[in-house]
Amino acid sequence: MRALLCQAFAEPETLTVQDLPDPVPGPGEVVINVQAAGVNYPDALMVQGLYQVRPPLPFVPGAEAAGTVAALGEGVTGLEVGQAVVAFTGTGAFATHLVAPAAAVLPLPPALSPEVAATLPLAYGTSMHALVDRAKLQAGETLFVLGAAGGVGLAAVMIGKALGARVIAGVGSAQKAEVAREHGADEVINYAETDLREALKALCGRNGPDVIYDPVGGELAEPAFRSIGWGGRYLVVGFAGGDIPKLPLNLPLLKGASLVGVFWGEFARRDPRGNARNLAQLAAWVASGQVRPLVSERYPLERGPEAMRALLERRVTGKVVLTP
Repeated sequence: MRALLCQAFAEPETLTVQDLPDPVPGPGEVVINVQAAGVNYPDALMVQGLYQVRPPLPFVPGAEAAGTVAALGEGVTGLEVGQAVVAFTGTGAFATHLVAPAAAVLPLPPALSPEVAATLPLAYGTSMHALVDRAKLQAGETLFVLGAAGGVGLAAVMIGKALGARVIAGVGSAQKAEVAREHGADEVINYAETDLREALKALCGRNGPDVIYDPVGGELAEPAFRSIGWGGRYLVVGFAGGDIPKLPLNLPLLKGASLVGVFWGEFARRDPRGNARNLAQLAAWVASGQVRPLVSERYPLERGPEAMRALLERRVTGKVVLTP
């Protein structure tokens, strides 16, 4: 098989495509012919050694992939060779073949393309877990999404709308504002051109957002939290802005608000049934058109480092995929 290999923790540009032995499934494992692999911000951090998970070297990055079952290991039931599937494995997806535990492999509806399916586990799974399980977002509430044109942010916009919320999208450019509007945002704030707190006050009045979804962190976190409504839930999803913010703890007190951590990978490991339920709902929304994942760019395996660099520099709208 061909795979994008990380041999030392360094910049993505140091990754190279290598020929490796074709994988053989062990007991309880599945080999997948990879047709599309989602590229995510944590992938780029992982190859630099900056993510909370540091795989032993060398390793093949890539957390999620969709394709067809190539081989089944001993004891695997409920799947068959040739079946369309999606899997989240944490690593290994940037390759022509992926070995996955059978428990991490989900069958796909016939109408779902591999490219769209490959975007669902991490970005959409994260946003689904954040809004449904952690924030318990209700119909009629107001959701504010930072980084709303990125992978997880755009997923949060669409899932928020599917749940019946009023969605305000926060973006950093006019182009990204248009992407957020096209995917259902009720209002958009371009915080590169306007004061975030004043814009939220103009849209929400004295009652700020009920839920704030923050995959960005950095300097936007404090003004966003200062704008949250009474009893609001502030979802800590990630730090694509680079800096981990430090919030004054009097703010949650004064707002009666909660800081809520979101770690989808650990949730999926601890509660696979809950995760499968969320992904099944997502697939149904995608099939009905309520959620329309945006695959903005497709890269061959050799250009995987380029795709990760685009993510690190926040030049991506929606999701990008590798097509091995």
